[in-house]
Order: sequence, then structure tokens, then C-alpha cells
Amino acid sequence: MVESTAFLTDIGKVRSNNEDNGAVLTSSSGTLAFVADGMGGHSAGDVASAIALRIMKKNWDELPVSLSAVEAEAFLQETFVEMNQAIYTHAKENKDCEGMGTTAVAAFCTEDYIAIAHVGDSRLYLVTEEGLKQQTMDHSLVAELVKNGQLSHEEAEDHPRKNIVLRALGTESVVKVDTETIAADAIRLLMICSDGLSDKVKDTELATELNREDELSQIAKSLVARANDRGGEDNISVALVRFTEELE
Repeated sequence: MVESTAFLTDIGKVRSNNEDNGAVLTSSSGTLAFVADGMGGHSAGDVASAIALRIMKKNWDELPVSLSAVEAEAFLQETFVEMNQAIYTHAKENKDCEGMGTTAVAAFCTEDYIAIAHVGDSRLYLVTEEGLKQQTMDHSLVAELVKNGQLSHEEAEDHPRKNIVLRALGTESVVKVDTETIAADAIRLLMICSDGLSDKVKDTELATELNREDELSQIAKSLVARANDRGGEDNISVALVRFTEELE
């Protein structure tokens, strides 16, 4: 069962505008954590991520009281396809938005299951008794090179082309969305973040922060501060969901 949540986005130290969008939404259907990291010429990245968030909020507000795990995953799949079409159409109709797109990660959380959807290189992490685990795989050039054995994880961390994304919402008329559903009972905490955080803070440090007993809002501030202390070249967004630990 969801115990508490937090969301924080920050412009960082270098950028002139924040192209990230996100939220944690709560209703009788469950809790939804969402982060979108916009990209594309001029200020169009923030347009793309804002369109994604608007559609996610609209569809969330229209949900029935409860969904099965299969229905929740289908909801995310259909919403991501709708977001993709809306961003793609907007870019076609507005020349100043040409080429824009956004990454997106969503987690539909209930006491029984967590349904996940993602496109791009924003990430979802889980904390269990075993430790911290990156649940999503980046849709990026470097992630593919690691997957194919052409790069080690260590080499990937500082690769000059690590920010090349192979999949995003709105850049093509059709998008492939990765979805899955997992049981919620073993999950202590869930984090979704943009690469402004994951590029700057190593997994060992993320684990240290996420295992603290502090309020989630304080943990979010601490994570953002760590990324900014290391240059803050990108926008930084983090959504956190803490689950009640099962009593024996």
C-alpha cells in the first residue's frame, strides 16, 4: 500500500528553461508517478513534455475506481500512444516545434501491483530488501552497446554519446512502448527520474539516499542538490513513491 509520495523538478545550473514535466497523481484508482523529459529545438522540449503530462492527467481523471493489473497496463500503453500522436501532430502543425519529443516513464501503483510504461532514457528504480534495481532499460545508443557487449557499464557512464536517445514520444508517427507489471508486495520504494539525475548520481549514492528514513520531500531535495553540486547541466526531475512495509 502506498504510504507517501513526492515530486520535485529543478531547472539545474545551466539551462535557461525547464523541459521536464511530471507529477504524482492519487485517486481511488491508485497512485500514478510520471516523469517526462522533453527534447527538441528552441523551447519545444517543454511543449512536448507538457502535452504528455496534460494527456496523462486527463486520462487518469477519467479512470474507473479500480482496474485489474492487465487493465492498468493497457491504460498506460494506450495513453502513451495517445501522447505520441498528440506530440507528433503538434510538431507537424507548428514549425517552431519541429523535431520535438519527450521521454516518459509512468508507474501505476496499487497495493497489489505496479504497472510500468516507458519510452526513452528516463528511468524507474525499485528499492527492495535486496537493494536498488534499475527496472527500466534505457532506449539509448549506449544502452544498446552495453546490451550487445560492445561497452562495459563503466565505459557507458562517461561515453561521449550517452545522451543519444533511440526512442521518444512524438518523434515518429508510431512508437513502441515498453510495458510490464510487477507484484507490489516486495517493493519498499519506487523512483522515477530524468537523466539529469541518473547521469550525475551513481547507483550506490541513489541507494544511500533512498534508504533514508526521512520524508520523501527531503530525499527528493537531497537528490536534486547532489545533481546540481556536480554541475547541474541538465534539468532534474524525481518522483518518489514509498510503500508500507508488510507486517509479519
